Amino acid sequence: MLAVDSSADNGATVEVSYETKASLMIPIAKPLAPRKLAKRLYKCNKLAIQAKGVKRGTKEVAKALRKGEKGYVVIAGDVSPIDVISHFPVLCEEHKVPYCYVPCKSDIGSSLNSNTPCCIVMVLKKDEYKDKYKECLKDIKALPGIY
Repeated sequence: MLAVDSSADNGATVEVSYETKASLMIPIAKPLAPRKLAKRLYKCNKLAIQAKGVKRGTKEVAKALRKGEKGYVVIAGDVSPIDVISHFPVLCEEHKVPYCYVPCKSDIGSSLNSNTPCCIVMVLKKDEYKDKYKECLKDIKALPGIY
């Protein structure tokens, strides 16, 4: 989420802080990834998109979960309406796939090299980025979750 700086004549954009983004999240967004973990998740997303190890969007992620693909799921916390993603935590828990929330869907989209915001992404395990994947997976499982 970017805000336009009204004092600049050229329409420059300014980055909104993590705390501000976190304050605008939906009430069910738990467990929330801390700032450092969110940055690591975005970096792993960049590596995974190059290796084609990403399922993005609600349809693709739901299909991958039903098929039993393994990985971890990152959900945006600022999705409106909430019904779009409200069933994914239950799906992830049923299929024993770890998940976490990050504050902003535009950050997920930019980490996937896209200008379009993305509300949910599933990162699959691939050999090209297995070290970052294992580190992120371990940190997601260590979050104080509700599952």
